[in-house]
Amino acid sequence: MRIIQRLYLKDFLKLLFILAAGLSTIFSLLDIIDKIGNFQPGRSSAADVVLYVSYNIPRFFLYILPMSVLISSLFTFSQAFRRKEITAIKAAGGRMRGLFYPFIGLGVILSISAFATGEIIVPEFSKKAVDLRYTLEGKSRKINVTEGGFWLRSKDGFPVKIDIYDAERKTAKGISIFILGTDSLRERIVAEKAEWDGKTWVLYGVTRYNIKTGNIEESKTMIYGGLESPDFFAEELKGAGEMGIAELYRYIQRLRHAGFRNAKLAVDLDSKISFPLVSLFMMLLGISLSLRVNLGGGLFSAGLGLLISLVYWFSYTFSLSMGYAGVIPAVIAAWTVPCVFGALSLYLFVRVPE
Repeated sequence: MRIIQRLYLKDFLKLLFILAAGLSTIFSLLDIIDKIGNFQPGRSSAADVVLYVSYNIPRFFLYILPMSVLISSLFTFSQAFRRKEITAIKAAGGRMRGLFYPFIGLGVILSISAFATGEIIVPEFSKKAVDLRYTLEGKSRKINVTEGGFWLRSKDGFPVKIDIYDAERKTAKGISIFILGTDSLRERIVAEKAEWDGKTWVLYGVTRYNIKTGNIEESKTMIYGGLESPDFFAEELKGAGEMGIAELYRYIQRLRHAGFRNAKLAVDLDSKISFPLVSLFMMLLGISLSLRVNLGGGLFSAGLGLLISLVYWFSYTFSLSMGYAGVIPAVIAAWTVPCVFGALSLYLFVRVPE
């Protein structure tokens, strides 16, 4: 039995590597083809392009892994079923579920690896990819993110510190604007919050400190055109993909303490935990379907795996979209589809005929 398990594991891992690595590289190449027109002539080299592609591979690998696991398991065991190897194992007294226990363990390892990839590798590589893209486009990041907020320069070139920014509401809290003179700080403007009115930013709860005279002026509102539009913040600030679970959780907590509730970030946080489990579910589903249905050739197995993966992906994406819109809670949006597929996979595996 162990010899057979090792042979199947070898075939499975070989196909899994080809699919996951190959498709991840292809999608990364397609991604750079879409952006390469923005690169400045003479600034990018072949090595930079290869490096940019490499930085994006872990992100696509994370998305491709569940589909690759399903297709690999369907292909491996449907071929064994077609060659009557499964029948021979049964005739020799072998137990089917016992044969596949190593694959369940492998599914657990793949899920843990996917979690580690999404938590450690993807955020770091995504940040490097964004930084490299800015370099190749001849730009530089105009926002410096820190744990207590972020710094940027106004249109006039003055330093601005913002404690919290809510992209959904296009609202910022804790704004400090430092007006510089020729050789020193001339004035400091502090506002409780700022809201985008569609054309410019409106500051609320404004206090103006004149450093030279010592005068302090307070006003309820103030029009300030020195900040860029919300599109600028959406492009410059870190997305959920550039943050690990701990960093994203801390950011959500800061938003909540400031009175903001960002449904999208809450859904993204839960999805970072639920999505890695899909690899284990896809492993169980592929094994179960291979032994219950005569799938015929490998091409049909691959097509079935792709179809199931698309059904899962569209269902999962739709559920997340409902969570983003606030129609359903974040926990339900991120966990419903994985739990349904997980329950179905477990049910089919338990019902595998011995």
